[in-house]
Amino acid sequence: MDQVTAPVAAHGEGPVWAPEWPGVRWVDMLAGDVLEHDDGEVRRHHVGDVVAALRPGVDGGVVLALERGFALADAALTDVRPLGEVWTDPGVRMNDGGCDPDGRFYCGSMSYDAAPGAGSLYRLDPDGAVTAVLTGVTISNGLAWSPDGGTAYYVDTPTGRIDAFDYTAAHGLTRRRPAVTIPAEAGSPDGLTVDAEGNLWVALWGGGAVHCYTPEGVQVARAAFPVTQVTACTFGGPDLDELYVTTSRQGVAEGTQPEAGALFRLRPGVRGLPAHRCSAC
Repeated sequence: MDQVTAPVAAHGEGPVWAPEWPGVRWVDMLAGDVLEHDDGEVRRHHVGDVVAALRPGVDGGVVLALERGFALADAALTDVRPLGEVWTDPGVRMNDGGCDPDGRFYCGSMSYDAAPGAGSLYRLDPDGAVTAVLTGVTISNGLAWSPDGGTAYYVDTPTGRIDAFDYTAAHGLTRRRPAVTIPAEAGSPDGLTVDAEGNLWVALWGGGAVHCYTPEGVQVARAAFPVTQVTACTFGGPDLDELYVTTSRQGVAEGTQPEAGALFRLRPGVRGLPAHRCSAC
């Protein structure tokens, strides 16, 4: 394991790799900044009051989830074009998301006070239409697809589970069922990714670890970290064989975890999948 950066993020989340970018990008969510690691240097791009998630676009742009809606940006993140608010309640914000195999971008919401059922999972279509595909969510978190694209994996953190859905372009997310149940003492599931063999890698908030599970729910690996608030993970590097892991300082007593907020990197011996790209940018 390498600590790639200093503790640069108050609440690091949502790492993404695209080969045309200088390096991995992730968000310092409540600062509204996209962070970019380039050969030892960290750059900040301020894109809004809050930035929850981002993905590369098929035409070279970037799609973003801001506090209460979506935005499109150029590759350098200097021209950010918000698409309008999806809701007006200032007590609810976007939290995490990803793209499906057909280029549609999803991000889920939560209330700032984590009120049960206050969130939803929204989908941005290439024509700009926004649809709520799940409601009654509490802390909408990780979303990723199987290598064949036929199964989506999703986390609503307080459930303590990773759920699976059948997925098709025509019918979207259907037949929700539990895929992985994580013991409470291990931490709470947060962001996740899927490797090229179909295994699920999930960050454990409060658990100081990333776990790897088979699609059948069997734990096959655990990576421990020197911080408790592990938030998300993604495969990157030229060969997609490096697992980048974000962390947070939220809920950490001052001076107790000096590495909290840093970006870490593992080489777990497996490869990941390229990030699905957004067709709207």
